[in-house]
Amino acid sequence: MSSLLSNYMQKEQQLKKLQDELDRLENDDRLKAELDFKTKLESLMKEFDKSANDVIELLNPKSSAAPKAAAPGDGVRRKRKLKIYKNPQTGEVVETRGGNQKTLKAWKDEFGSETVESWLVRTED
Repeated sequence: MSSLLSNYMQKEQQLKKLQDELDRLENDDRLKAELDFKTKLESLMKEFDKSANDVIELLNPKSSAAPKAAAPGDGVRRKRKLKIYKNPQTGEVVETRGGNQKTLKAWKDEFGSETVESWLVRTED
């Protein structure tokens, strides 16, 4: 056989294989549901004159409409997390957003940093 005929037969086999895969996909209920969703979504977008980007921006919780965190170097620092410590010996609770809190410093001087850090009850935003 010539290489041209061989190439033709090979392509014919590939085409048959692809056609079989396509037929299987067309009978897949998941694909049917996705195509139905896509059709309905496109119809809705057309009805409300919205683009795909409009929909993405609307549904994306990190969209540009949401308040952005301060970018580094713009002079505004990110708010520190609230840390809540409880002294197991006295039951005293300290809530602080920085490590420079008076009682917390005293505890660290008395008991050591590692010990006091083990008293961390929870952290909040």
